[in-house]
Amino acid sequence: MTTQDQAKDQRHDEYQRHDAAAGHREDYAELRAQLATLTTEAFRPELADIDRLPTAEIAAIMNGEDVTVPAAVAEQLPAIAAAIDATAERMARGGRLVYAGAGTAGRLGVLDASECPPTFNTDPSQVVGLIAGGPSAMVKAVEGAEDSRQLAAEDLDALGLADCDTVVGISASGRTPYAIGAVEHARRLGALTIGLSCNADSELAAAAEHGIEVVVGPELLTGSTRLKSGTAQKLVLNMISTITMIRLGKTYGNLMVDVRASNEKLRARSRRIVALATGADDAEIEAALAATDGEVKNAILVILGGVRGDTAAELLTRTGGHLRAALQAAVS
Repeated sequence: MTTQDQAKDQRHDEYQRHDAAAGHREDYAELRAQLATLTTEAFRPELADIDRLPTAEIAAIMNGEDVTVPAAVAEQLPAIAAAIDATAERMARGGRLVYAGAGTAGRLGVLDASECPPTFNTDPSQVVGLIAGGPSAMVKAVEGAEDSRQLAAEDLDALGLADCDTVVGISASGRTPYAIGAVEHARRLGALTIGLSCNADSELAAAAEHGIEVVVGPELLTGSTRLKSGTAQKLVLNMISTITMIRLGKTYGNLMVDVRASNEKLRARSRRIVALATGADDAEIEAALAATDGEVKNAILVILGGVRGDTAAELLTRTGGHLRAALQAAVS
């Protein structure tokens, strides 16, 4: 852990004691009443004896529950598409995509962000995952962190959030103060805001410009939103990052032409991608990759556009990294 991370964790630890001192802790009776109204927290009496069932039967029930998730996501596709188009427009102007959440929701955001550099060759600062409580909260809950809107604002300020950035608040309940605080603060700064929750009429969706509410229903284990809610959130985050990157020219068709070849498997995949895109033989592929310092997109342009490696780089810079546009420029 870096010194910066340690300092951040120390600051987050201070928030473990902020509730009593600042008077921010919600009355437990009020909070219990609020949770009782949430679909994600609903108790299912028909599953009260699930612990007595054979393992295979429990697995079948879980599988049946998961089957319902894609349909719930499908109902939100118009809202998801609108949010993605707005995100891509901001990122095309140099903006960043920032996920902010607590617990499972925060971890899913960090996971999706961490997958973007190897998949799309993005800079690690371009897609960022913030989790309430800092890096240590990935493996251990940090008491009080998710209850602080101020902490979310400070985490965003530490990033130097700008109006060209996009902040996605993630919360299954739609009431998590950290996620709501992130969206509210980002909106005040002029950034694009998206609120992803799994309850209808959530405070999080209301706080964001783009509200996405994937209502998957009560969980198999009461309140365990790492299950269907977590699956739904993962599906939506997959869409947000992947389709945004498609819009930004990070793919050519369904090929990951911006993949970062950081290991043997990815180096082999890079050569396969060039082959699928061009139909070239191994010798031509190796020559093109050698001429472009291993950059897959550039190598494809060298082969299909009949240009030199440095010319391919110039064309891609001129077209904002969009390979189809660069190809058109090369042959025109």
